[in-house]
Amino acid sequence: MFELFISIRYLMAKRKQAFISIITAISVLGVMVGVMALVVVLSVMNGFRSDLMSKILGVNSHLLVMNFKGAFDGYEEAAAKIGGVQGIVGSTPFIYSQVMVNNAGNVSGAILRGINHGSADKGLNIESMVKEGSIGCLEEMSGEVPGIIVGRELMKRIGANLGDDITLLSPEGKLTPLGRTPNTKKFKVCGIFDSGMYEYDASMAYISLKEAQDFLGLGDRVTGLEIRVTDVYQTDSIAENIQEVLGYPFWTKDWKAMNRSLFSALKLEKITMFVILIMIVLVGALNIISTLVMVVMEKTRDVAILRAMGASAKSIMLVFVLQGLLVGIVGTVAGLASGLGICHLLAKYKFITLPSDIYYISTLPVRVELGDIWFVAFAAVLISFVATLYPSWRASRLNPVEAIRYE
Repeated sequence: MFELFISIRYLMAKRKQAFISIITAISVLGVMVGVMALVVVLSVMNGFRSDLMSKILGVNSHLLVMNFKGAFDGYEEAAAKIGGVQGIVGSTPFIYSQVMVNNAGNVSGAILRGINHGSADKGLNIESMVKEGSIGCLEEMSGEVPGIIVGRELMKRIGANLGDDITLLSPEGKLTPLGRTPNTKKFKVCGIFDSGMYEYDASMAYISLKEAQDFLGLGDRVTGLEIRVTDVYQTDSIAENIQEVLGYPFWTKDWKAMNRSLFSALKLEKITMFVILIMIVLVGALNIISTLVMVVMEKTRDVAILRAMGASAKSIMLVFVLQGLLVGIVGTVAGLASGLGICHLLAKYKFITLPSDIYYISTLPVRVELGDIWFVAFAAVLISFVATLYPSWRASRLNPVEAIRYE
């Protein structure tokens, strides 16, 4: 391809073309900085989303199975039915209720969750989030003062410490001859729960399933089943299969529906950042246009000679398209290399620290996704290609007779 050979020769700077060479370098730098910024920002946003998902899916299960009638019994039979659905790892029963927590006059609202220690790991990933004590203490401490695991922020709110006795008050209460009275019971704090999400740490309290049934007067009933699946992005189809197996009055809700607004906002923010940062690549593309216009003006005589020697208008256009495309490709490759290098350094050395008491993450999370890398590279090269079209077309329209008339 003589067109590629000529394009490369035009990119090699000569002494009288030093200014054009500087503009070319600026074009490469503009594309490189844009691509680098896109790779780093999108990787950080992917890391933040992944970190957020791990915390949310640690506290919540991938999928919930509940009943329109409220708390229900026979959950073992329902769990056995859905056990054969493809994609399900395991399930565990749970109880969910709102209570009041009291410690020496410090009162706060809380969400009480009863969990089965024997099967909790099949539906939840809570074990890794219990920082002090262990989830096993819920079953070990039985009797008059059973154990409870409380969120770290909720502990601060009520002024409790590990080993303290706290009182739970159920608003549903119990029915007595004098009417319905609040139901209260003492629990001993045997573990501290810390997920890194303030909303959960300031409201969650865990007790054993049996204690929750006794405290809330549910008998052998549960609120629902928590289900863990192999692929968190296939919960929609798995939920439909479960619905078909169980039928009415059961219904399902997955983690996407429970956190729809949050992840929709993150997705919109990622798209917005991509659109904003692609403008930097457009600046580099404008520099490519100016570079090619100047090269076409400087190489008018060369173009005329090539045309006189038999080069077609298509070949002339291809010469300058390839020249601008080479600038875009070099800038894109340099941007990808520098962006991935920065991401590697951020992930390995974690030199950017964040106040954990505000963000609940101590370092900047980074996760490089291959799909984003390909999309950024394609967008940068495409913009560079589009930028070459008009100057290259103008070069192909030059009249060789007029160009060399006075030479």
